[in-house]
Amino acid sequence: QVQLQESGPGLVKPSQTLSLTCSVSGDSVTNLYVYWTWIRQPPGKGLEWMGAITSSGSTYYSPSLKSRTSISRDTTKNHFTLQLSSVTPEETAVYFCKRAYNLGLTDTSGDRWGQGTQVTVSS
Repeated sequence: QVQLQESGPGLVKPSQTLSLTCSVSGDSVTNLYVYWTWIRQPPGKGLEWMGAITSSGSTYYSPSLKSRTSISRDTTKNHFTLQLSSVTPEETAVYFCKRAYNLGLTDTSGDRWGQGTQVTVSS
């Protein structure tokens, strides 16, 4: 059974870097054909696709976030991470990690989501 679990600080100060980790069990971050993905949802708004990393380490980012986003993976720990720099209060959201078989928000039958973690950006 594939499970994904987000972890990281629940509170980040404006202008600082948000760092989250997604721990994967039941699958490997080196699995071919998978996009290990980060998605967020601000309160009262829709889902926003942020970026993804593949089994080979290739990365894909939302154009609007590309300059501030870095996604990496650790194959020894079987997890992948999100770093988002220079955050603002408007980036308060629930952050989700996801195992996906495509880029973007469209779900396929093999996709798996983490439960999400609340991150508040506030001084």
